[in-house]
Amino acid sequence: MKAFRLLLLPFSLLYAIIIFLRNLFYDAGILPSTRFDIPIISLGNLAFGGTGKTPQIEYLIRLLSPEIKTAVLSRGYRRKTIGYIFADDTATAASMGDEPFQIYNKHKHETAVAVSENRVLGIPNLLYDAQETQVVLLDDAFQHRAVKPGLNILLSDYSRMFTNDFIAPMGNLREYRNAYKRADAIVVTKCPEQLSQTKAREIEDSIKPYPYQKVYFSFQTYGELIPVFENGITYDVSNELGVLLFAGIAHIFSLDEHIKSRFKEVETIHFNDHQSYGDDELKRIMYGYEHLKSNKKIIITTEKDAVKLLSPELKVKLQDLPIFFQPLKTEFFTWCKSDFDTIVKDYVQSNLI
Repeated sequence: MKAFRLLLLPFSLLYAIIIFLRNLFYDAGILPSTRFDIPIISLGNLAFGGTGKTPQIEYLIRLLSPEIKTAVLSRGYRRKTIGYIFADDTATAASMGDEPFQIYNKHKHETAVAVSENRVLGIPNLLYDAQETQVVLLDDAFQHRAVKPGLNILLSDYSRMFTNDFIAPMGNLREYRNAYKRADAIVVTKCPEQLSQTKAREIEDSIKPYPYQKVYFSFQTYGELIPVFENGITYDVSNELGVLLFAGIAHIFSLDEHIKSRFKEVETIHFNDHQSYGDDELKRIMYGYEHLKSNKKIIITTEKDAVKLLSPELKVKLQDLPIFFQPLKTEFFTWCKSDFDTIVKDYVQSNLI
């Protein structure tokens, strides 16, 4: 593996030079970065995928609602549409992208949601469509420097810290490690629930935050399984059930480990991140489900995958099956939660217009 990484080093260096020049042009003002009067909070990461951005967006929605009217703007990665789209009752995972549609489907009464490749144009359109908006949450926007956020939050997965990674393609980083200096706050996500403050301080020391930065630590909690379809199928979800777990996410290890800790028989299918489901994928899922040994069995997927199954063409094929999704939430450790909540609320309150 190390030898293979070394072969990729020239490509990583070329990519790093391109990213360095791009950031240099933004820093020098050659490439414009637009500020808006409304409070804007950006969430993103240095690595490609899998740091828990959507649960973190949902945490901010829960934190600020109902006192503050939030709106979420995403680029809508892997959607089948282009341009600006405001989520309404006609929205689907195909038109919005799976993660924005998940947020809309779950929080439509607390927040407005829109997608746009061009954030500079997307924000005014969103503010026109949702005129009560008081703060915009920019999803996956750490590298999208055409907009200057007022609060820039960088996420890093506990098990894949950016401090131990390399720039792509040699590693998984979108840009060089020192780009973390643009962040106002750094959140280490998906920590083990038993994380000690001593270990947290060691991680913080390895990050070497600048004086203006603070480092916070969060973990994920799993809720009770929820049926994807309202088909009247009920199960006593006991550990005696057989489970076919499938997911189209960047990193499945934590979810796979959690499901295997609950059920005695678990078979797992890991699709690509943001997987679209067609006949080939459905055949794999059905084959895995039918070949479970347990008499009683269910299918479990993620919330991000579940919203894609609601499309009419998939629903008609799957709605009679016992398919559940595994909800999860981001929570902060008690020793840093209050401080994180305070910096977010103080920023928003002090910049309300």
